[in-house]
Amino acid sequence: MDDIYILMVVALALLAVIDLVVGVSNDAVNFLNSAIGSKAIPIKKIMMIASLGVLAGALSSSGMMEVARKGIFVPSQFQFHEIMYIFMAVMITDIILLDVFNTLGMPTSTTVSIVFELLGSAVTISIIKILGNDAQTMQDIWSYINHQTAVTIILGILLSVVVAFSVGAIVQFASRLVYSFNIDERPNYISAIFGGLSITSITYFIIIKGMKGTSFYNEIKHIINDNTLEILGIAFIIWSLISFFIISVFKVNILKIIIAIGTFSLAMAFAGNDLVNFIGVPIAAWNSYEIWSVSGIPAENFSMGILAEKVPSNNYLLILAGIIMVVTLWFSKKARLVIETGVNLSRQGDGHEKFKPNSASRAIVRTGITINNLYTKVVPQKTLDYVDTKFSKPKLEFTRTEIKDIPAFDMVRAAVNLVVAGILISIGTSLKLPLSTTYVTFMVAMGTSLADRAWGRESAVYRIAGVLSVIGGWFLTAIVAFSAAAVIAYLIYLGSIVTVGILLTLILVLLGKSYLFKKGSNKEEEVALQIAKEKETIDTISGVIKDSSDKIHEVTRRVMKLYSNVIDSLINENLDNLRKNDKSVRKLNEDMESLRSNVFYFIKSLNDNSVLASKFYIVSLEYIQDVAQSVEYISKISFQHVHNNHKKLKKEQIKDLKATEEQMKIVFSQMLVFFETVDFDKLPSIINNQQNLLNKVSKSVEEQIQRIRTTETSAKNSTLYFGIILETKDLVSALINLSLQYQSHYTDTKTIEDKITF
Repeated sequence: MDDIYILMVVALALLAVIDLVVGVSNDAVNFLNSAIGSKAIPIKKIMMIASLGVLAGALSSSGMMEVARKGIFVPSQFQFHEIMYIFMAVMITDIILLDVFNTLGMPTSTTVSIVFELLGSAVTISIIKILGNDAQTMQDIWSYINHQTAVTIILGILLSVVVAFSVGAIVQFASRLVYSFNIDERPNYISAIFGGLSITSITYFIIIKGMKGTSFYNEIKHIINDNTLEILGIAFIIWSLISFFIISVFKVNILKIIIAIGTFSLAMAFAGNDLVNFIGVPIAAWNSYEIWSVSGIPAENFSMGILAEKVPSNNYLLILAGIIMVVTLWFSKKARLVIETGVNLSRQGDGHEKFKPNSASRAIVRTGITINNLYTKVVPQKTLDYVDTKFSKPKLEFTRTEIKDIPAFDMVRAAVNLVVAGILISIGTSLKLPLSTTYVTFMVAMGTSLADRAWGRESAVYRIAGVLSVIGGWFLTAIVAFSAAAVIAYLIYLGSIVTVGILLTLILVLLGKSYLFKKGSNKEEEVALQIAKEKETIDTISGVIKDSSDKIHEVTRRVMKLYSNVIDSLINENLDNLRKNDKSVRKLNEDMESLRSNVFYFIKSLNDNSVLASKFYIVSLEYIQDVAQSVEYISKISFQHVHNNHKKLKKEQIKDLKATEEQMKIVFSQMLVFFETVDFDKLPSIINNQQNLLNKVSKSVEEQIQRIRTTETSAKNSTLYFGIILETKDLVSALINLSLQYQSHYTDTKTIEDKITF
């Protein structure tokens, strides 16, 4: 029987490693967003600074380990085997949950997940114990659950959201009034004072407060507590003087130094606060096993009240965990998705928006506009004008190749993000509250974005929708974590090691599928990056046409595959394939919409001689979007027909559709070759084949009308068939127009280029 618990301890150790990898992939956004978004420091240096911060934070996290052992439940109420069931359920749930969020690219809270997983699994085991004890009722559950601590932790997390957003907004507003957007024009003493305040705050809260989690803190505790104001005052003077010296003599931008120190401090705060989320439970399980194994008492009878006592952490384990986190930080590709979400929602200016607006975001924006209108009526005009001058952004001219390097926001906001978030997280750590670093850093970034007027009329409805989606995901995290951990704890209670084995296998399968999914996504990203690189080389009108032909080639390839799939799946009544095809079609149209939304920035990035080419680019997008929308409609009506279990198409209809599909393949193949080689000698033949196909489709319509008058008896079949044929006709017409426009614009632009060259 002892072997079962040894296996559980080993499994928990492996789960701890996996959880570190999965968790850091999600939480890297917390301390990398500001440095990456501002592009103040090269990415490799950012990673090295963050790595050092993570290692330093890992050593200061020992005090937080108490939360995993006694923060949520009362250890003395549980026996050893029950504690092991709780811990196993928590780790299995945590890995699955965090990996799902990573795959979706959504930042969630590892703190909230671990708290509610502990709560859910502990509640399940408590209920089982109560039901098995005739002397107890469900009201006795509070003797098992440390509800006061749990409520304090949960309220602390929720409060941190409000505080982080408010403090971030206030500090950013004040900082912008001092700095404005003309950073280089500010006097050196302002930058020196800003640097002194920032670095002093970081020094006190991260280094001094962070020492509370270390073993040597008690030796210097009285010095810190008795001389707090003196330490802060002296530190501010020293750091301000050092900052002034660096700015005046070495001409270094102090904001870059603040961002570097802030990244280090936030990474340190993250590791000090969140390491418990990944290894706290396995360490508690190991401590439990060590205590039980030497007791000689059966697992079912051994009370775990000893967990309530303070157990010193193993520094070697903390260092090992820190190393794993650093390695993950460097090599995790899933972290990119999560970082992209945070930067996208807080960037300065417009661009492609990841989230779609909803009723709530629209209502909030309207409310904000109303409040702003009242604000402008109450506040004196001179004050408004003064504030506007501080928030007036300088008009900067960027070349086409430089646009991609524009930071998401400037270094003032990046510095405020890092300093404020680091301070708030460190306060929580010093108070032994497992504040969610994700909540704090994300809401600070959103608060500074709002204060910095990054959410304008053009983008606010999308940004707020994104924030609401992320916050909704946080609540979902709590609900799913509690429920899933409760169910898994019950399953483990029923099946013991057998259930554990099955669940571990499930984790491996899910992680494997997630890896394969991400591998496919990476290929798409590589294609996108390649297109972006090609776009950088567009220096002539023909270059724009070549870039357009690449996009048309890619869309044509996808449409050809989707059209064939939907016809074949409809004929075979394969509902699963139609459902998958419908998702792929929607993704194609989303990509087309993304291209349309970026037309403004594409045209703006071109040189002054590319007006005609810009017109061609717009026309091309319109036609290929018509093609994509036609395929979307065909896919939709085909899926609905089979999904509603309507009659299968008649033999004559199937024969016509198959013939049309084969001719479509020929046309698509010719167009793929044309847009790949841009050989205009082949264009007349292609247009002729397209016209023949159009005539064939028109004839199919006439034949179906004749069938209706003689033999056709199914209205649903006729509606479906007409829908497919007529939309195919529109699709072919769009291809013909695209080919003709391509030839026309190419001829016109070549004439212009020849004149320019001449």
